Amino acid sequence: MVEQSDVYIVKTMDRTEGINLLLDKFNLEEFSGRSVAVKPNFNSSDPFPASTHLQTLEALTRNLQKAGASEIITAERSGMGKTRDVLDKLGVSRLAEEMGFKLVVLDDEEKEGWIKIKGEGNHWLRGFYVSKIFLDAEKVVQTCCLKTHRFGGDFTLSLKNSVGLVAKKVPGNMYDYMAELHLSPHQRKMIAEINLHYPVDLVLMDGMKAFLNKGPERGVTAEPNLLIAAKDRVAIDAVGVAVLRHYGTTDKVTNGPIFAQEQIKRAVELDIGAASALDINLIPVDDESKEITQELTTILEEQG
Repeated sequence: MVEQSDVYIVKTMDRTEGINLLLDKFNLEEFSGRSVAVKPNFNSSDPFPASTHLQTLEALTRNLQKAGASEIITAERSGMGKTRDVLDKLGVSRLAEEMGFKLVVLDDEEKEGWIKIKGEGNHWLRGFYVSKIFLDAEKVVQTCCLKTHRFGGDFTLSLKNSVGLVAKKVPGNMYDYMAELHLSPHQRKMIAEINLHYPVDLVLMDGMKAFLNKGPERGVTAEPNLLIAAKDRVAIDAVGVAVLRHYGTTDKVTNGPIFAQEQIKRAVELDIGAASALDINLIPVDDESKEITQELTTILEEQG
């Protein structure tokens, strides 16, 4: 458990330049010669901020390639629509061909492509299955959006993005793990529990736009023009909640301390990341980002 979690933030109108500035704050040499699994957010074929912006995936991939990653595998399972159709419609399949990274449709994986996580100690009745890709990779990177979630998650940031690497059904097993998740009163705790069972080395949150209500595929849209990066999923989600509160969001996301939000609270119990707002060091990458950084720091201090 780290004592302090650095979270970098940039306010910009240029997504690619902003991502480059953010990633310069991390030692990407650690990715040299390593296999990298990338988890984007392509839950549906709806455009950003419902889905990862293609420029975000391109800029992230280009930085990993420049750092010398030996292999980059982007893997996804959509929750709203057939994954392959979603990836084709959004242009991800074409981008994979152009940039030379491997694209895996997790719906098509055989049983051997999944690792069973037992149910003991969590709120999953039968446990769940995690994609083997994210356990075999030497490095794991997430890129998530900034939005609320009206189907029980309350918000869908980094922790919630992990649902897309869990199987809905496993070949030879008709049980629907996503039906269990979305019908359970423990949904937000279950989301956090997924994150205990796979590592993440870097998270890039695209907050150029955000859904302030409804979600995950539609809602009232704000344009914070923010890009945020960290190694700590809990810390970056806490900052994401602070951004949503700054722009005005749902009662569920607004009420109570940020670290009392059920996804975050359960993740803290599992020692996945920062234990409190005091553990977060929010850092602007340039002068233009200082004002919003201070405003968000104040929200974390007063509402964390």
